[in-house]
Amino acid sequence: MNLLSNLALAGGLAWASGIRLYATLFIAGLLGRLGYVSLPPGLSVLSHDWVLVTSGVLMVGEFLADKFPLFDSVWDAIHTFIRIPVGTLLAWGVFKNAGVDEQIAAALLGGAVVTGTHLAKSGTRALINTSPEPFSNWGASAGEDLSLLGILYLAWRHPLVLLVLLALFMLLVGWLLPKIVRGLRAFSARWRKPRGVQGSL
Repeated sequence: MNLLSNLALAGGLAWASGIRLYATLFIAGLLGRLGYVSLPPGLSVLSHDWVLVTSGVLMVGEFLADKFPLFDSVWDAIHTFIRIPVGTLLAWGVFKNAGVDEQIAAALLGGAVVTGTHLAKSGTRALINTSPEPFSNWGASAGEDLSLLGILYLAWRHPLVLLVLLALFMLLVGWLLPKIVRGLRAFSARWRKPRGVQGSL
């Protein structure tokens, strides 16, 4: 694989991990196991039997957890400590056999991408969960499932397109995150206000 393909794969795996970590691990490992894609040596472990079984079981749990409003936000909060380091490791694993400078650059790239993606996903879903109806949550979840498949497809088949879309996405995340934070703060203030008023009576 050339540098462009490796960059796209590292960025794509980190991007997908911020959306669906276990599905990313399982799909990448299964495609490598079946010979549809060539996994870098640093990621060949994903195609091993027990890794596939474990990531497959967790993928099903992740898929179901993401469809229940509020519980999906709890799941996202817990996985802040899982998605970000694993997504960073996946990006590093693409360049495991490269020079130290390339490994560090890949880890930094992966860490930035998976962190931005995870925060945007979890913050957006938390705002969506302030709505009493479940349909917007289900729609967002289905959109994330489709996005994951599209990201992985582009990472292997159209790396340049993936890198362009990833750059645009990161610009969107930089614009979106402050708005998500303000929205969550506004909702938190509205939620606390009646309780405060009630306590002062």
